[in-house]
Amino acid sequence: MRRFATLLALIGAVAFAAPAVASASGDQFAEVRARVAEAGGLVDEAVAAAQSGDRERAYDLARTAYLDHFELAEVPLRLRDPNLVLDLEFSFAKFRNGIRDGASLSEIRLSAAEIRTGLLDVDRTLADKGFAAPLLAFLFAFTILFREGVEVVLLLAILLGALSAGRASGYRKPLAGGVLAALLATAVTWVLATVVLEIAPVQRELLEGLTAVAAVVVLFVVSFWIVSRLNHKHWLEFMRARVAAAVSAGSAFAFAGLGFTAVYREGFETVLFYQALAIFAKGLGIYVALGFATAVVALGAVAYAVLKLGKRIPVKPMLTTGASILLLLSVTFAGNAVRSLQGADWVSVTPVDGGWARLPVFVSELTGIHPTREGLTVQAALLVVYVLGAAWVFGVRPWRRRAAAAVSA
Repeated sequence: MRRFATLLALIGAVAFAAPAVASASGDQFAEVRARVAEAGGLVDEAVAAAQSGDRERAYDLARTAYLDHFELAEVPLRLRDPNLVLDLEFSFAKFRNGIRDGASLSEIRLSAAEIRTGLLDVDRTLADKGFAAPLLAFLFAFTILFREGVEVVLLLAILLGALSAGRASGYRKPLAGGVLAALLATAVTWVLATVVLEIAPVQRELLEGLTAVAAVVVLFVVSFWIVSRLNHKHWLEFMRARVAAAVSAGSAFAFAGLGFTAVYREGFETVLFYQALAIFAKGLGIYVALGFATAVVALGAVAYAVLKLGKRIPVKPMLTTGASILLLLSVTFAGNAVRSLQGADWVSVTPVDGGWARLPVFVSELTGIHPTREGLTVQAALLVVYVLGAAWVFGVRPWRRRAAAAVSA
């Protein structure tokens, strides 16, 4: 419970200290980026005007957004990403022409969504990354692979131990074959997921939002499943039951399937989480890669210690810490999911007054904190659920067990 609260405080402190860090480092494009943000606001006003039937005002707002605001960003932006400038010029032209020529409201909204996506890319291109966002990207990338990998190592250690202790020691090769097949299937899943996200005939913001929602659901379920089995005895009972089922089947295929399912479930989750992280960590890929590489090295050391040397590792602290960080990552994904669905006009937008929720773009993406009431409400509700869950798992339930043990004694 204390560890979970400490992690919450740490991430919160990093997030809210980020504006000061960014300010201290100096942002040479601050004024340009402010104009880009104003252009996005004018685009939203133009959509609202078109929806109310005032096409003339909508057209004027669209022209103002481009000529008086976005054009100021073109000079520094052309030096960094000329193709992005060209794409946005086309998007603004399509938006204005659609309003002028009587395009349907759905077409106008789609054009506005394209512009919002492009303006966010502009903000990323011109923004200073600072310190907080790279740190969060590294931490999340490391934790995803390390937590999932530690679970795989533990499962394999228990499986191998059960095989050695029972009458199924001859099934090690089928088990290893299943593990290798799971690793290959994980790689194929990554490739397929990447291709689907690139070519799917779905609005980009909607696809991003749905991917983030899926990641939140899986993170929620998996993390609480892990917490419920933090007791090593529960892990042993769970895996021994699976080995017993494979022994009763008495076939190499059953043990290959056991190895495959034990590893591929973790592999599938890892692919989903990294795909979602990649969506909201654009421009921070090197830090994600560093986190991944560091996790590979750390996992190699853990696997060698457990599987080769037979060493015991602090399972409960490692899994608790990993699960806690991934629960916080789910809060990030939840905020970004709402923001993406808002960009696709699937969720309404209610701006939050004041600058407290207006974080630098990279930190905003890595925390999911955006200045809209809908996103902040979803994140707050999810945090409340996690805090109550942590209180139950680490406070109420142990107290009840101690009380029951005292009564029985």
